[in-house]
Amino acid sequence: MADTDVSTTFRGKVALVTGAGSGMGRAAAVTFARAGAAVVLAGRRRAELESVAAEVEAAGARALAVPTDVSKVEEVERLVRATLERFDRLDAAFNNAGVEGAFAPIHELAPEDFDHTFNINVRGVWLCMKYEMDAMLRSGRGGAIVNNSSWLAHGALPGASIYSASKAALDGMIRAVALEGMARGVRVNNVNPGIIDTPMLRRLLTDEALGPFLAHSPARRLGSPEEVADVVLWLCSDGARFVTGQNLLVDGAYAIAGHRPPGAQAILSTPGAASDR
Repeated sequence: MADTDVSTTFRGKVALVTGAGSGMGRAAAVTFARAGAAVVLAGRRRAELESVAAEVEAAGARALAVPTDVSKVEEVERLVRATLERFDRLDAAFNNAGVEGAFAPIHELAPEDFDHTFNINVRGVWLCMKYEMDAMLRSGRGGAIVNNSSWLAHGALPGASIYSASKAALDGMIRAVALEGMARGVRVNNVNPGIIDTPMLRRLLTDEALGPFLAHSPARRLGSPEEVADVVLWLCSDGARFVTGQNLLVDGAYAIAGHRPPGAQAILSTPGAASDR
């Protein structure tokens, strides 16, 4: 039986994380490091990358920080080239970099808002997969790529037309890429996080505005970046060696359809509330 212990699977391997300066990217970088991988950190803000690089090194792993704008071809190509020059391999990638963009009713949005969000959330991920896939195929060792999508690829919020479309594009994109890579040992999946406590979420919603989201959640809490990072690690591990082309919700059942009126959980918990007919 193959070794599926994620604490040993990544020893001697190299993981690349975009959007690594905060939130789910930071959590994934540290999680990879604790599992034994050297970690390449990409993002637009050097100071944040250097801070996370120190955390990776404190976990006993090697780190390389490469400031990168994923919407630019030359910068993504340079990122993967720097990875291979430093570590001579690439085994796993978490394409996490993304923006929330403009949230507003569609008649108030500008075409430039659409272009900005798609340039990073879709073009940026496509570029990363292009160069990561090339590196993994050339190595002959294969690898695993995970992209950060969203529950909003399947659900909706007023004002989220551009963001939702960008994430739905990722969910469709990976199916073809998964077919292209599987025969040569490269797997491609998405994680679709729900309401996760990240700086991006805090930019969008005040504590008061979070109330209805928490009330709708069966977990009655926000998810943590580390909970998403654990799933990313598993998808990149041998434990998921037969999983590819999938969009995996990591949302504590948030996106399951259904009306959740106040007090519903209390009713279900009351002895005798249910009866036979």
